[in-house]
Amino acid sequence: MYKALHLSPMVPSYDIEGTKRFFTELFGFSVARDEGNYVILYKDNATIHILNAGTDIGEMEFYLEVDDVDSIWESIKDQLTGIKVKPPFDREYGMREMHIIIPHTKTLLFVGQVIKP
Repeated sequence: MYKALHLSPMVPSYDIEGTKRFFTELFGFSVARDEGNYVILYKDNATIHILNAGTDIGEMEFYLEVDDVDSIWESIKDQLTGIKVKPPFDREYGMREMHIIIPHTKTLLFVGQVIKP
């Protein structure tokens, strides 16, 4: 059996530069590759691929697990004007999460951390 190393979401975007700025400016991702119509971002062990969307894209979602969702919220909340977001809250399955619709996409980003007893 093989060992899975990473799962990298591929996010279709109507505005690749805007989506790239969302991840680099708000979440501290860095650019690994930028070909204009295809961008790969990274932070720690996570990578995100952003690609040019066609005329009709479906909805998608992915989960970014972090170590301190509240500190991220405090650092980005004032920059979320015009972006649909749900501030941090506790879930019954033991996670603290915030939800953000990634700009220029139909993608829901869950940002969460394990609630420690």
